[in-house]
This record gives sequence, C-alpha cells and structure tokens, in this order.
Amino acid sequence: MISKELSNRDFTRFSALVYEKCGINLHEGKKELVCARLGKRLRETCFRDFKAYYKFVTQEDGMDELVRMLDAISTNKTSFFREEKHFDFLKQEVFPTYVKGKNATGFHRLRFWSAGCSTGEEPYSLAMWLSECFGKSPRADVKILASDISTKVLAQAKRGVYPADSLEEIPASLVRRYFQRGYARQEGYFRVKTSLREMVEFRRLNLIEPFPFKEVFNLILCRNVMIYFDKKTQQSLINKLYGCLVDGGYLLIGHSETLTGIEHRLRYIQPSVYQKR
Repeated sequence: MISKELSNRDFTRFSALVYEKCGINLHEGKKELVCARLGKRLRETCFRDFKAYYKFVTQEDGMDELVRMLDAISTNKTSFFREEKHFDFLKQEVFPTYVKGKNATGFHRLRFWSAGCSTGEEPYSLAMWLSECFGKSPRADVKILASDISTKVLAQAKRGVYPADSLEEIPASLVRRYFQRGYARQEGYFRVKTSLREMVEFRRLNLIEPFPFKEVFNLILCRNVMIYFDKKTQQSLINKLYGCLVDGGYLLIGHSETLTGIEHRLRYIQPSVYQKR
C-alpha cells in the first residue's frame, strides 16, 4: 500500500535536494505540486512511501531515478513564438545586423543558445526566423544549442512532432515551409522538417553546474527559467551566461523576470533584453 501523505519533513528534504541538484526553489506553496508529481513516481516505481523513495534517490544506485524525479518536478510550459515581442525585436533589430555583418571572408558563423528549451518550441521558432533571415545562403554557418534539465521534454523536442493546435500562432506560410503534415495514424500532427531540425542540437544541461563547453554565443534565450531560482542562484547564473556571450551579444529573459537586485555587467536595451558591453 503506497502512502500518499507527504509530511512537512519529507517535503523539506525533497525541496533541499531539488535545490542542491538544479537550483529550483520549492517554497511551501509548492507542496501539493511536489506531492502529486512525486506520488506518480512512487506508483511507477512501487515504493511504499516518500521516505523510502528519498532514501533511494540519494544513493548511488538511484542516480537514474534522481534524473527522472527532477524531470517530474520541472515545470515545462512553452509555445511557438512565445512572448512575441522578443521575436519582433530579433527580426527587426538584431537579425538584419547579422546579414550585414559578414567577416573578412564573407562568411557568417553564428551561435545561439536556448537555455531551458522544454519541448523545443522556442529553438524551432528561433530556427524559423533565422532561416527566413538567411534563406539558403551557403555562406552561413548557423547553429542552435537547445538545453534542458529534463530528459523527457528533450526526447519530445528531438522528435519535433506537435499537435495541430500548437501551431496556431505560427504564420501559415511558415507552417507550409517548415512542417510536414501527418497522415493516417499521425493525422492531426505536424513534424518539423529535417532542414530545421538539423539546425538544433538538443542536450541535457543543468544550469547550476559548470557548463560543459567553451562556446560563446551571439544570443542566449534564458526565458522563464530564473523565476524558479532564488536571488543567489540567479546571480550566479547571470554571471555565467555573461561569460558565454560574445561582445555585443544579447541575453533575453522572460517578460515576468527582472535583473533588479542582481549585480551584472550587461547593458539594458529594453524590458527583458540585455546586451554584453
């Protein structure tokens, strides 16, 4: 018989573990959410109670399940061209400078990072706008790193298959150009075309751990991620992201987020848009 009761002590222990492993700050108001999501893991793994489950995920043998637990806790809400003003800014103010800004050889090399990409709508939206910007230019080397802590959403993002209603905010011309309509058993679904999927590399990455690369980026989208972190973790993350930007590169955060109270060297451009000086 599985115990559905999450005691205050167990909630505190899980909250501390999640904070330690991925920086997500689970305050008291999240207890019901934690109980529901971890309760599902208990049913699937046949642990009798939360105490036994906690003991398992904090042991070496439970590392794989710890990853699944973090998957369950992570909130993954996104959509194509979410926070549209950001994409308008990129299309009107940033991308035209990329087209003009060739190096001495006439070659473009541009790198982008969608940090906290969830099920892939954000990096694919970015890829569509970049494709529209550069067309079929053979002189452009454009790549997008898309990362998330959740292996579950990354697997879905790699597949690039979405229900028709999730494409409603995408202009019809872009849907025709970048998606394949499903038929028979896939009726009602669309798949991102290969040309677009090849622009994006999906990778599991924990933002509070040292970044496993030395790449620098022209643009980083880290939107609606910091709302789950406390100020200390936000401060650390912003400093790390600053070091990953080229001079003049941009950082976009969520419209509901702010860098107020965080020491940083970024230049404010407009709400939720910053640039490395």
